[in-house]
Amino acid sequence: MFTLRQILQRKEGQGMAEYALILALVAVVAIVGLKYLGPKVYDMFRYIAGELSR
Repeated sequence: MFTLRQILQRKEGQGMAEYALILALVAVVAIVGLKYLGPKVYDMFRYIAGELSR
């Protein structure tokens, strides 16, 4: 029978939890970046499309 100490000392799932934290951080950074840079990128592509259609 596992005791609480044995369960907390198991390291098999530790790597997966670290990857999940890194993935969550990357997702937050991407969302924040798109929120602030999205309109500028949209305007840039709209300008390029307008120039190409001339």
